[in-house]
Amino acid sequence: MELYFSPLSCSMASRIALYDAGATAAFIEVDAATKRTAAGDDFRAINPLGLVPTLRTDAGELLTENAAILQYLARHLPAAQLAPVDGFALAQLQQWLCFIGTELHQAVFKALLSKTAPAEVKAYALAHSRARLEVLERHLADREFLLDRFSVADAYLVTVLTWTAATPIDLGDWPALRAYVTRLRARPSVARALAEEVPLYRREQAGAARR
Repeated sequence: MELYFSPLSCSMASRIALYDAGATAAFIEVDAATKRTAAGDDFRAINPLGLVPTLRTDAGELLTENAAILQYLARHLPAAQLAPVDGFALAQLQQWLCFIGTELHQAVFKALLSKTAPAEVKAYALAHSRARLEVLERHLADREFLLDRFSVADAYLVTVLTWTAATPIDLGDWPALRAYVTRLRARPSVARALAEEVPLYRREQAGAARR
């Protein structure tokens, strides 16, 4: 498999899932600004929207959209038990993937992390973040993971919550959430992903500053 990624973007969730499963893949870095790979190839020739993650399977098929890739990886690596296989538990996993993708990633962090979003848009996103984070605070108050065990939804959530460091959001306002992030960042797969992607992100940002 080949995973096209940008450092510390939502594609890190797929890296975490692969590491948690003990699986291997070729990681192909895509510069978030130029949409070029490290080899200089135009990533938009592979994904016209230029968005990561994009996964090329062992059969050569391309898959896009974070939630779809995470669920594919969970099915492709069943021994790791990164997702329920059926029934209501599977629907709950999909519920959390949708919640993280729409209510946090798109509704909150897309605006807060944007370099071009107007101040009033950022203020709107920040104001609406509290209700969404309260949902997570209540859910995680007495549980270790979103479901009964670590899943691809946790890989996605810890990735997104890592972005709070670059926003006005203070997880100290949500002690259960803060404890969840601390706990997940100590998980070997998450710690390894962060250790690899943080330096790549800093290098990418330094390159952007020089351009």
